Amino acid sequence: MAIPEFIKALRAKVGTTLLHVPTVAVLAYDDQGRMLLVKDKPSGLWGAPSGIVDPHELPSDAAVREVWEEAGVYVELTQLLGVFAGERFSVVYPNGDQLAGVETVFAARVITGIPHADQEETSDAGFFDPTEIEGLPCYPHFLEIHNAVGQVPAQSYFKPPTWRPPGV
Repeated sequence: MAIPEFIKALRAKVGTTLLHVPTVAVLAYDDQGRMLLVKDKPSGLWGAPSGIVDPHELPSDAAVREVWEEAGVYVELTQLLGVFAGERFSVVYPNGDQLAGVETVFAARVITGIPHADQEETSDAGFFDPTEIEGLPCYPHFLEIHNAVGQVPAQSYFKPPTWRPPGV
């Protein structure tokens, strides 16, 4: 994931301290029902196009932008699939930077473009049938999203709350 300038500025002040940031991911489908996936260049793992929402940016704009930047595909968002967070959506980078994301996940349909890697963040991009996805080395957080939103009929997903007021 390319580091946005506002994160670089924060890191200059707070070092590797845990940052809690909004992120987006897009499950984009072609006309044959195949899902667009990108292969992360540093890790070699597959997942949906995703990234950090910039300050004052709409999550929907960030979603469309990330798909374009990472895979060269322009999409139309069709549905809000869910909001995800937790340990699987947290990462410690090799340099020690800690990040916890709250990921808004959208469904989309492809408008135009042929998937290709940007060679900065991604090393490959393509469309995959559901059976092909099962055999790919994927990010655990992507698999959690994929499994959660694969229900029929499609419903917006969120993990049920576990917090309760004291004594209740």
